[in-house]
Amino acid sequence: MALLDLADISFGRGQRTLAEALSLSIAPGTVVHLTGPNGAGKTTLLEIAAGLRRPWQGQRQCHTSLHWLGHRNALAASLSPLQNLESWADLQVDITVSGRGALQALGVDRVRNRPCRDLSAGQKRRSALARLVMAQRPLWILDEPFDGLDQAGLADLADLFNAQTGRAGAILVTSHQPLPARIKSQCALPLQVAP
Repeated sequence: MALLDLADISFGRGQRTLAEALSLSIAPGTVVHLTGPNGAGKTTLLEIAAGLRRPWQGQRQCHTSLHWLGHRNALAASLSPLQNLESWADLQVDITVSGRGALQALGVDRVRNRPCRDLSAGQKRRSALARLVMAQRPLWILDEPFDGLDQAGLADLADLFNAQTGRAGAILVTSHQPLPARIKSQCALPLQVAP
């Protein structure tokens, strides 16, 4: 059974149509990489898939719990990575790994107590991605998760992707760059800019 089904959805921004009659089914163990130029509707489609936006037409059915991570890191600048994660964890019911443990897994434990405003872009991104480790949810919906990561960060995230699909999870992801080749079970879904 699919983790997420989008059936004949149409959507746009303002009065501009971005996609019509688009259908997508995400099966366990897969990585679906949305590709396309700026303005093609990748982020809008992710927001619909995550349940944050309604399509103009069509149906969305999500059959599981999910992680949403937008292209912004959603970290309070005055708080440390650890404080941010602990605050987020207080609002969740399915935490299985501590904030510190998740930061260790992402290689940023040494900056756990620094204010996020003092961190590099890569350190902020890794800190935000630590949420994926804290609660193991079957579906990840990620907007540009590779932004700001160095080669080690790319490798760490690829390992997280493979662990997710290895336990029958799935990932819907956008990225302007190709996904690392070491990510298994990936397929591309190109979106075109509507005329």
